[in-house]
Amino acid sequence: MNPGTSRDALRKLGVPAEQGRTSAIRRLALQAPAPVIAQALGSHDKSTTRIATEAGTPWKNYAPADHTR
Repeated sequence: MNPGTSRDALRKLGVPAEQGRTSAIRRLALQAPAPVIAQALGSHDKSTTRIATEAGTPWKNYAPADHTR
């Protein structure tokens, strides 16, 4: 499934995809940093960061890097 497929399916059901997507990102922003969410969803990190900031994300000071060590 990709964003286009999801968008088309939502449109056929009469669901406003933009509002649903923004709402989902706001909820995810409370659980993970915006760059991680953007990469997972295939979204642009700037728009995801803006939405997360509006939602009051606790990850606003997250420093993206390789934290596997």
